[in-house]
Amino acid sequence: MPANFKPFDKNEWLRLEKKADELRRFTIQTAVWGGSGHLGGSMSAMDAMTILYHRFMKVDVKEPNMADRDRFILSKGHCAVGYAPLLVDYGFMPVDELKIFNLTGAKIGMHLDCNKVVGVDCSTGSLGHGISLAVGFALAGRVNGIDYMNYVLTGDGELNEGSNWEAAMSAAQFKLSNVVVLADLNKCMIDGRVDDEMKVEPVDKKFEAFGFNVIRVDGHNFKELNDAIEAAIKNHQDGGDKPTAICMDTYKGEGVDFMKDNYLWHYGSLDEEMVKNAYASLDKYYKERCDRAEKEA
Repeated sequence: MPANFKPFDKNEWLRLEKKADELRRFTIQTAVWGGSGHLGGSMSAMDAMTILYHRFMKVDVKEPNMADRDRFILSKGHCAVGYAPLLVDYGFMPVDELKIFNLTGAKIGMHLDCNKVVGVDCSTGSLGHGISLAVGFALAGRVNGIDYMNYVLTGDGELNEGSNWEAAMSAAQFKLSNVVVLADLNKCMIDGRVDDEMKVEPVDKKFEAFGFNVIRVDGHNFKELNDAIEAAIKNHQDGGDKPTAICMDTYKGEGVDFMKDNYLWHYGSLDEEMVKNAYASLDKYYKERCDRAEKEA
């Protein structure tokens, strides 16, 4: 089946910018409701999650378990404080569930449980298993004669885990072209800079050596993200025999100036002054992003 994409014009670019801005603000609010959260990595991954759900993924809030839906695996699962607002905003769960984020009795916690949070394809907790799950989903679809895309969002800190690379070998071995790994390379992890803790670069060359088609992009540029995801889908629909890795150069805490590129914001809480400053920073950031779209579209 040939790929059939909606045009990526200025209006589409600006629509995605608006949604990503809304979701970054919703993420801040969720951390306030819950008292804390993994804000840095959620902000760096927000553009990738936004374009997947709001442009590419085949999902239906009325039928969240439909057999041929596209699968999304948040392998860097601690970024639930960003993913949960996206799911609520999309309509999978009511906002009241988010107002008690990670509190006693809440369905939505610091790591999302697929048995409690509607729209989540698999639970997270221990890192390094997302690519393995995508391989399993893809093979299950092949056995059952159902075709769908399997998107995995991982990070450079998580890629320290050896299980990722075993799964990457399997994805290439079984020619799973409907597996797409989006690597959020924000250069930071919980203990410090990735290069100081356990260097994983060049990530693109590693995935290439493991048998993937590889595309490296600015993970905060919707045009580059769009072109890369379109190429991954076309590769599958045109009968390609390789999985795809989209290596995204990003910044921890993107959009909030006092968080940006600072590993100390892997996890944290916000007081009233910080919230005020975060929203002010997002105001400026959103204008800059829209100005770029107006100029480059």
